[in-house]
Amino acid sequence: MSGNNDLSKIEFIADVAVDTLSAAKKLRENPMDGSRTSITIPPTRPGLSVVWRDRLAASMFVLLWCSGYPAGKIAVEHGGPFTVLAARFGVAALIFAALALIGRAQKPSRDALLHSSVIGFLSLAVSFGGIYTGLKLGVPTGIAALFIGAMPLTTALFATVLGERLHPRQWVGLAFGFIGVVLVLEGRFGGGGSSTLGYLASVIGLIGLSIGTLYQKRYSGSVDLRVGLAVQHAVAFVVMLPVAAFVERFEADWSGAYLGAVGWLVLVNSVGGFALLFWLLRRGAATSVAALFYLMPPITALMGFVVLGEKLALPMLPGFVLVATGVWLGTRNAAK
Repeated sequence: MSGNNDLSKIEFIADVAVDTLSAAKKLRENPMDGSRTSITIPPTRPGLSVVWRDRLAASMFVLLWCSGYPAGKIAVEHGGPFTVLAARFGVAALIFAALALIGRAQKPSRDALLHSSVIGFLSLAVSFGGIYTGLKLGVPTGIAALFIGAMPLTTALFATVLGERLHPRQWVGLAFGFIGVVLVLEGRFGGGGSSTLGYLASVIGLIGLSIGTLYQKRYSGSVDLRVGLAVQHAVAFVVMLPVAAFVERFEADWSGAYLGAVGWLVLVNSVGGFALLFWLLRRGAATSVAALFYLMPPITALMGFVVLGEKLALPMLPGFVLVATGVWLGTRNAAK
């Protein structure tokens, strides 16, 4: 890719040379002109290698994030969902706490700790608790990702309760999303093997994530990301632990599949995924992630088809497209 960088430098030098020659010509034609002749230097443009590196990193993040659904499905097939989440949140909390200590992160205020705790309860404990319960009860990974992928739409809808007004395009996006979900669920119900309680649990997870997102927008302070994630995961662990201990009695077969899936969820999906996301945000490449956000549900459904052998009914495909379009409309106007 170094050739592309050299080409960008040559184009930059050529633009400056053209402006310089143009200014010299004006000065020669009007030597007594009292007005100042300015030379405009065009802004530098990032090399193609940098752009493609960011896009590649964003694509890797999306793949890592989507892989959490098949890994979660495998884990709950060998253990209880709350037992899996207790292990995931507990180990992740320790890792983020260690990173905060090693990096000498600033000590958060009491209010920041409180807000991070609420966010951890809603966005992690309630959200993942609902989604993993749904996976345990037979909800396919692609549909689970579809529920979470529709979060921007439900968040916008809940925001109207707080007095925020939606753009007409956002209402169109909500309509598209609703129709898309109906099509996907209709295709799944037609194929059999569905669990009403599983879908209800997934909806509860979506509601928890949506409310947690609204809360984070309003009350999140300037807390160090490592500290915030450590607190959020620790709170989620505390919520999961009693259910895992007294209801599921730490249900797990401790097989290689179980340990591998939990290890993937902790190290690759949580720690690795968040680290890559923060790296992208620091580089200002959030738009690269947002551009691929709408592909998460179909990518996850494809992963479930390849890895887990989950079926993809024909009516589900246009449903995924409609939901992706609805989310795109909703987030596009929200950003303006």
